[in-house]
Amino acid sequence: MSIILDHVNYVYGDGSALEVKALDDICLQIPDGQFVGIIGHTGSGKSTLVQHMNGLLRASSGHIYFNGEDIYDKDYDLKKLRGKVGLVFQYPEHQLFEIDVFTDVCFGPKNLGLDKKETELRAFDALRKVGLPVELYYQSPFELSGGQKRRVAIAGVLAMKPEVLILDEPTAGLDPKGRDEILGQIKELQQETGLTILLVSHSMEDVAEYVDRIIVMNRGSVLFDGLPKEVFSRYKELEAVGLAAPQVTYILHELKARGMDVDVNATTIGEAAESIQKALKSV
Repeated sequence: MSIILDHVNYVYGDGSALEVKALDDICLQIPDGQFVGIIGHTGSGKSTLVQHMNGLLRASSGHIYFNGEDIYDKDYDLKKLRGKVGLVFQYPEHQLFEIDVFTDVCFGPKNLGLDKKETELRAFDALRKVGLPVELYYQSPFELSGGQKRRVAIAGVLAMKPEVLILDEPTAGLDPKGRDEILGQIKELQQETGLTILLVSHSMEDVAEYVDRIIVMNRGSVLFDGLPKEVFSRYKELEAVGLAAPQVTYILHELKARGMDVDVNATTIGEAAESIQKALKSV
């Protein structure tokens, strides 16, 4: 198992008048090589959860294990953990600060103690993997578009060769084309390398299209945990906590109600189109 969370609790403002329980008895296992979507409304605990996985936040109680080691052990090397579990924040500006893109992406591997040649090779490889045009490598990262900044932030984490890549709302604010390009490249990267990926998102369409498993957070707890088809089949319960299923789920249920023999468990546009075509041919 790559990551195990064992009865993890986290309290903001512990002991104060503003005390809030942000995580409530979280028990999860994230296997190696899985692409996991984490969804939930604002304040549900999504970002707090993933910030525990690389030690940015420390649980108020409970244990977290990475590759069989308790990250809260006295002698555990948290710097090593953060090299293996990479986190890309929602706002790329929080991770960009160097004079140009290439220097920025070199920062992580350089601080791992790698020599100049290995550092630069890793930076070139990471920038290639995220699809950033070569002509942008020596521009200031702050002159780039929102989508380009996100690619650079992801490249900066990939250059450290993590085993786990955590992406917190990587497509927020992007147009549909930019969103599809970034998520498509992330999925391709995961299939090529076997990376474990956790995608925090508010977009039901995104998680339905790309992930293998969905974890639904609500009020600091895990509400659902399963395959996309299983989770979105409970769309009425999702609606009750301020979420929804992908649009195709509602379309297919409406068609089913009107007598068309479609698969209401289809979650992607491709699956829905195939189901509708099959139903039409049988008429």
